[in-house]
Amino acid sequence: MNAAFGTTPLPEPDPGPGQDPVTGQGPQSLSPYRLFKREEWAQLRADTPLTLKAEDIERLQSINDPISVEEVVAIYLPLSRLLSLYVAATQGLFKATQRFLMAERETKVPYIIGLAGSVAVGKSTTARILAALLARWPNTPKVDLVTTDGFLLPNAELASHGAMDRKGFPESYDTAALLQFLHDVKAGHKRVTAPLYSHLVYDRVPGEERVVESPDILIVEGLNVLQPARLPRDGTAIPFVSDFFDFSIYLDGHEDDLHRWYVTRFMKLRQTAFRDPRSYFAKYAEVPEDEALRIADHLWTSINLPNLRENILPTRQRASLILAKGASHRIESVALRRL
Repeated sequence: MNAAFGTTPLPEPDPGPGQDPVTGQGPQSLSPYRLFKREEWAQLRADTPLTLKAEDIERLQSINDPISVEEVVAIYLPLSRLLSLYVAATQGLFKATQRFLMAERETKVPYIIGLAGSVAVGKSTTARILAALLARWPNTPKVDLVTTDGFLLPNAELASHGAMDRKGFPESYDTAALLQFLHDVKAGHKRVTAPLYSHLVYDRVPGEERVVESPDILIVEGLNVLQPARLPRDGTAIPFVSDFFDFSIYLDGHEDDLHRWYVTRFMKLRQTAFRDPRSYFAKYAEVPEDEALRIADHLWTSINLPNLRENILPTRQRASLILAKGASHRIESVALRRL
């Protein structure tokens, strides 16, 4: 799985206006991140080959989340190269530790990548593009992708607690089950299952499972995956999802853009998925357009925006890498946590 694409050193970024690229406050010299403009980051591709065709990229993108071949080349090929180096280093450290412990049998430990960000920022497209690139490394590593949607509590349970309008907030997940899943994956279990979620019916699919079998790399995508553990008063640490990650990515966007992308996606879905009579949102397919716009705006303002401000955005600085999108979905800058 070691895809040695070269070892070109990372250049020092332009210090810019003297502000932290993440918080926008204080001197950038004190930031834990190194900021790269799009053009600077693109140069780090080195000789990493593009292994996806234009039709592959089109197939992998989500609705209302345009992505071009140029975007993959400029942003995701350098990221793929960086991850190849990180994975190889992690594997080397693990093998050295096994030798130190004189372990008789080496257990396969997957490299886990967490991907966080707001609703409508394009996490699904990013996760699928990244998974496809990683799976095409030399030696063809096995790459799997899981979203935390499957660990949302069933709608019936949320409704019984009057919490359907809190769906997607941290308390709406079966955190214990998600932690057990990640523990089993990281422990090297050969077959681990996760609940299957349907965006069509907006709920778990009873009796259906998502099977993960001994991946080399696992991408875990979700809204709140970077939230830190909470320490109880007795001082006993409770692990959280991010504790299992080897590398983490936050996909960032301005609030106004996220709002616009969410509403635009909602209106497009009215013409597609919402027209399926099985859809949870089928009731919105036939309402007048102006009413649909008001509904989408209300859903964003009352649910998704508070979740972003209270739970998702505060975790941004915990990411290993921040991909910042501009108004057109184009990633304009990259912030890499200093080593």
